[in-house]
Amino acid sequence: MDFHVSNDAITLRDEKGQTVAEVDFPAMENNMVNICHTYVSPSLRGQKVADRLLLALVEKLRAEGKKAYPTCSYAVRWFSQHPEHSDLCSESRC
Repeated sequence: MDFHVSNDAITLRDEKGQTVAEVDFPAMENNMVNICHTYVSPSLRGQKVADRLLLALVEKLRAEGKKAYPTCSYAVRWFSQHPEHSDLCSESRC
């Protein structure tokens, strides 16, 4: 799976260039990002695509020395299920 990584989103596109999965994380103050939206097309659900998006985001955050402030319900749940990445979360959110 080849994700397209930008400053505030990680996306997966189909062969037509349409976005079929994404996680959005606009910048906040204090070197933090707000994980505010996760989407996976119904055609890809059940294939752990959202999990892979969050893992790609975790890698990006670690490489850039940033923290996460998850507000998207999926991201909040994902971080609670992956305590090995809790060091990346804002203390007030995870």
